[in-house]
Amino acid sequence: MADAYSILVVDDNLLNLKLIEKVLTKEGYIALLADNGPDARHIAAQEHPDLILLDIEMPDEDGFEVIKKLKNNAATVTIPVIFLTGVSEVDVKLKGFELGAVDYIVKPFHPQEVLARVRIHLKLSIGINSLVQNQARKLRQVTQAQHAMLPRPEDFPNAGFSVFYLPLEEAGGDFYDILNISNQITGYFLADSSGHDIGTSYITASVKALLAQNCNLVYSPIESMRMINDVLVEILPREKYLTACYMHLNRDTRLMTLVNAGHPPVVYMPRGKPPFFIKTQGDILGMFADATFGIKKIAVNKGDRFFIYSDGLVESSEKKISWVAGMKRFLTIFEGLGKSDLPDVPNILMSRLFNGDPMPEDDIVLLCIEV
Repeated sequence: MADAYSILVVDDNLLNLKLIEKVLTKEGYIALLADNGPDARHIAAQEHPDLILLDIEMPDEDGFEVIKKLKNNAATVTIPVIFLTGVSEVDVKLKGFELGAVDYIVKPFHPQEVLARVRIHLKLSIGINSLVQNQARKLRQVTQAQHAMLPRPEDFPNAGFSVFYLPLEEAGGDFYDILNISNQITGYFLADSSGHDIGTSYITASVKALLAQNCNLVYSPIESMRMINDVLVEILPREKYLTACYMHLNRDTRLMTLVNAGHPPVVYMPRGKPPFFIKTQGDILGMFADATFGIKKIAVNKGDRFFIYSDGLVESSEKKISWVAGMKRFLTIFEGLGKSDLPDVPNILMSRLFNGDPMPEDDIVLLCIEV
């Protein structure tokens, strides 16, 4: 047997309460009753009725005040409210609609009108809830698919990396990838895509496919990024682009090649030495057909560490911290990390950087690489 729908009726007139209760219960609804605003709000928060019939003219806390408080409470904000009123003026009705009411029933009301309006708005509520659930399900699928595309350290035991990843919304704009180019060569890619909508997840999938096709032994790192850029210029909408950093590590020759596409500078921490920025200039990906990218080749040693990250770690609009200001204090969080185990490093850095403050204002990715 399906669960019965519950209707909260709020009216300081006990006769009206009993009349509506009788009308509703005869049709199989559960009637919840309140003769004042505070009791009504308490019942609504506790019982989560499917619909509220709310009288406007009540002593102390009138219907307008009640609906304001209902809509400001996360537990009751989505419950549809129909006003009961003896007033038919347009301005009164408009005020109710502005406060969130879905309809009006004017007193004296006919029982069949009450039932008809209850049915209509329950149908609408069912439809809206179904739509919301469907959209939520799709977004969960997007999130799961995007997470499934992100490599884990245990999947690449020879790559020597650890990572912190936290998207702001279901479809994250930041992502990373690890590429086994050969037994000796590993590619590390991190990008920040403009926007956080569902379309961003398709960009992630497209770039991942392009990386797999173009990051190999045949092409140099700079050639790989140029080829990927040429394709993105053709397929991305005008308002979409990516900043990116691609690092190509040959562990046999101990050579790290870094290609920058408009991305924040990489932090380099040679073993036993202080960290510093590797600053290279480069155009963003997907915007210009003739883009040029910054390139840097670095002779490395075993135990050296590199850190690629998204700009959500260095800037904050809420705290009015610009990219430039954020970069000045950013290096200090890496001090003394040379002796920490690589899997622990991302969480240590996040703890130092945010120090208990809420996260995030933007997507966050921090990729930690050890030679």
